[in-house]
Amino acid sequence: MRVIVLNPVEVVIVDTIAWFLIHMIISITIQRIPVTYFANDSFLFRIRKWENNGRIWNEWFKVKAWKHYIPDGKRLIGNGFEKKQLKEKSREYLSQFLMESRRAELTHWISIIPAPFFFLWNPIWAGWVMIVYALVFNIPIILTQRYNRPRLKRALERFSSS
Repeated sequence: MRVIVLNPVEVVIVDTIAWFLIHMIISITIQRIPVTYFANDSFLFRIRKWENNGRIWNEWFKVKAWKHYIPDGKRLIGNGFEKKQLKEKSREYLSQFLMESRRAELTHWISIIPAPFFFLWNPIWAGWVMIVYALVFNIPIILTQRYNRPRLKRALERFSSS
């Protein structure tokens, strides 16, 4: 399936540069979408009943135990909203945090999509390594957003009921 034949050193260089550019272009592009686009739960962002308000992600994958190791994208792209931890407990802040969690989830879903293109210049086994890389790099962040979002929604609901 390889269309472009490169030597092993060239493959590593091209893969590294390609992934860096893919991550940066997708992150910067999605960062430019107005935050209001993420104000509501669309089909992608809606928490499903089987997710048990996000608890399933902790039960199956122990998200709570490792989520603090995930670097915040804000530090990598230089702007955005820091999601490492809550800084305030105001309604406005929690609402923005909720919208930004949707933005982060979308960024990481889209970041998986280019992985099959690596088969164009990688040997088949290395193309599969690139698929695994895309999943291992992005799925934990998606799971973290899906784990945190119901908790953020509950905190916002407390403001509505008080």
